[in-house]
Amino acid sequence: MDIVLVMKLNRFAYFCSRKILLHSIFWILVLLFFSYFLGAPNENIFFSGSFSVFLLPVTIITTYTIIYYLIPNFLLKKRYLLFTLYSFYTLVLSAFAIVLSIFYGLVFVLNMNYSEMPPLSRSLLSMMLLVYLVVLLVSSFTLLKQNYAAIAKNRLLENKILEGQLKLKEQELNYLKLQVHPHFLFNTLNTLYGYALKKSEETPDMILRLSNLLDYLLYQADKPLVSLSSEIEHIKDYLALEKMRYGSNLLVDLDLPENMEDISIAPMLFIPLVENSFKHGQFVDKKLSISIQLKINENRIEFTIENSVKSTENPIIENGIGLSNLEKRLELLYPDHHTLSVNRNSSSFEAQLSLIHSKIHQHV
Repeated sequence: MDIVLVMKLNRFAYFCSRKILLHSIFWILVLLFFSYFLGAPNENIFFSGSFSVFLLPVTIITTYTIIYYLIPNFLLKKRYLLFTLYSFYTLVLSAFAIVLSIFYGLVFVLNMNYSEMPPLSRSLLSMMLLVYLVVLLVSSFTLLKQNYAAIAKNRLLENKILEGQLKLKEQELNYLKLQVHPHFLFNTLNTLYGYALKKSEETPDMILRLSNLLDYLLYQADKPLVSLSSEIEHIKDYLALEKMRYGSNLLVDLDLPENMEDISIAPMLFIPLVENSFKHGQFVDKKLSISIQLKINENRIEFTIENSVKSTENPIIENGIGLSNLEKRLELLYPDHHTLSVNRNSSSFEAQLSLIHSKIHQHV
């Protein structure tokens, strides 16, 4: 604890000494400027330099009052009326102090010999302009510095906000991915258990497909993009596992394009739609029918899935948690570049997802 305190004190002492040194150098330069300005065109630097010494305290006090009190407490806080009022008071007092400085310079340096005064010091207006020129330059530099500091602070704050938004977005996406219903996994494991009891020859193939699908759901889905062909291949694994479970009672119709290798999409956009079809699909004449169609053109990707439902006079569309989560993910991943629509008629339920071309990435 003592070491930390010593280090802090050392840093503070270094900062103060550095700041004092810089300010001292600056005011020495101002003193030289005053001496040269007041001495021109005379060559007697003693009188002009001595006279400048009386002006320097007024300049320093006026400058520090403005940059360390008026600007931070009133101007930067947008208290413009008070800033104007107190600035006026400061100028009046400083003008009075300048008059006193000239008087004391005349008394103590020139022994009231007016003829030996530096030429420019004989004009009160010139002396005031000289002092206020330094005050104005230092105040302008301070405001410029404050402006750059405010810009840098705002940029840092914006970056932190954006970083926080990105982290929140990632967390929300991860949460939504975890909301995929686990009923498929439980059903598949039960089916696998039955196949194992019967020592079916399809058991190894079923385990392999389940392993591939779980690898995709647990690991590949963390990637920002996956190839479209990879998403479709895992949909095929999903369908194959369901086919093993339902047997001949499941009818699947796939209409897929041949070339999908050069296109990438966000993972797990289509699988929730497939899962939803199996969850809410209904047997008609002891058959569950699933129809999947994927179209790719220059403008968009269109994925359509349709499942059979029992006939009803008043079909009602109710979006489950799976579709609601998918809509939220699409809003985060493809804002204004997607459409998701669902439609139910008397014999089928259809979901269609379209991704606009500008949000379809070329797979590298």
